[in-house]
Amino acid sequence: MPICYADRVFAALIAMILYTLTAADLSPARAQPLEARQSAKAEFQAWLRQTVWPDAQQQGVSRQTFDRATASVALDWTLPELQPPGQKMVPDDQRQAEFQSPERYFAQDQLAALAKTGTSLLTQWAAPLAEIERRSGVPREIIVAIWGRESHFGRVVPRHQALRVLATQAFMGRRSALYYPELLAALVILEQDHLPGETLQSSWAGAMGQPQLLPSKFLRYAVDGDGDGRRDIWRSVPDTLASIANYLREHGWDRDQGWGSEVRVPANISCTLEGPRQGRAVQEWERLGLTRVDGASLPVDCRDAGVFLLMPAGRLGPAFLVSANFYVLKQYNESDVYALFIGHLADRLRGGSALTGAWAPIATMKRGEIRSMQERLRVQGYDVGKVDGLVGFATRTAVGQWQGKNHRPETCFPDAALIQTLR
Repeated sequence: MPICYADRVFAALIAMILYTLTAADLSPARAQPLEARQSAKAEFQAWLRQTVWPDAQQQGVSRQTFDRATASVALDWTLPELQPPGQKMVPDDQRQAEFQSPERYFAQDQLAALAKTGTSLLTQWAAPLAEIERRSGVPREIIVAIWGRESHFGRVVPRHQALRVLATQAFMGRRSALYYPELLAALVILEQDHLPGETLQSSWAGAMGQPQLLPSKFLRYAVDGDGDGRRDIWRSVPDTLASIANYLREHGWDRDQGWGSEVRVPANISCTLEGPRQGRAVQEWERLGLTRVDGASLPVDCRDAGVFLLMPAGRLGPAFLVSANFYVLKQYNESDVYALFIGHLADRLRGGSALTGAWAPIATMKRGEIRSMQERLRVQGYDVGKVDGLVGFATRTAVGQWQGKNHRPETCFPDAALIQTLR
């Protein structure tokens, strides 16, 4: 029987997410000789006994829980960003992946598939969603959009054991300082929630369950949504939905505001006005000539609060006015395009249409090249935010300011020529 279009879209999405969740071939540590692995194994077991156990005990983890959880935990040599004992780390500038155009985040096939499935699930889970929305103030479409983005509504099951991932990264990962508290938090989960260790399925980065929460986030924000006394974000849909909503509520979601809307920005308005540091009243943006893409007035639900210009590709893509709720979405994932994807997908779940603004072609750039550009701009006195090889709002603004100062068209987005100039 031939595969229908929707099935092809779903299969492609599953393949993409599985790649993201596994990343099995990204680590040079896989090539470690047997002798080095045996030495690391011995050091790892000693580290569990001498370092992890005392700290876990201070967190309230019992000896019985600790022994049961760590009895079969072994190093996972397939994970990325490992630095085995005695191995020289590859410099960051040689490890940087490519920076992709923001447009690639908004594949229409993917959005259409998520919107179709999400619309059906809004009906299926209408009763618990209504109660969750009433308690939290977070719209059900936002909750379902995050559920869809993180795990395709629970259909993509992470295949890693969280304890193994976290222990490996805490022991010999590049970001061990980040992962060590997460390992302790996972042990606390086993102690408090009485879950078997194998239940804690995660991505290769340690994010767990259908909402993809790190263990520390689970402890702070996961809630029991179905009343069975457990916070089961792996198998329970109500627990998953309630936990997502609680996360956003605890980070300040305002029930009286939307997230934002697509707008038209007149050519005489500088793109350097973008970002969360430059909020203005709606009336002020209107005086500058901004309108919604359909020509309608700007959103009335934000008229008493500051709103912010968002241009994720500078002048090379669509523009938006966003509320403080947009930055609450960024607390779930700090990427501008992630938060925009969630807001836009939620609009699609309400029957909204595709984005109107066109994306201009943007050449693929190495993150190492962008990092070098950021460093040069910083030396020249521009605020680029974090020097990380990503084009965030501060970097976009700095690029636009540099372009204006050097009598170049303000696009607020780097290109190969600008990167070459700033070498």
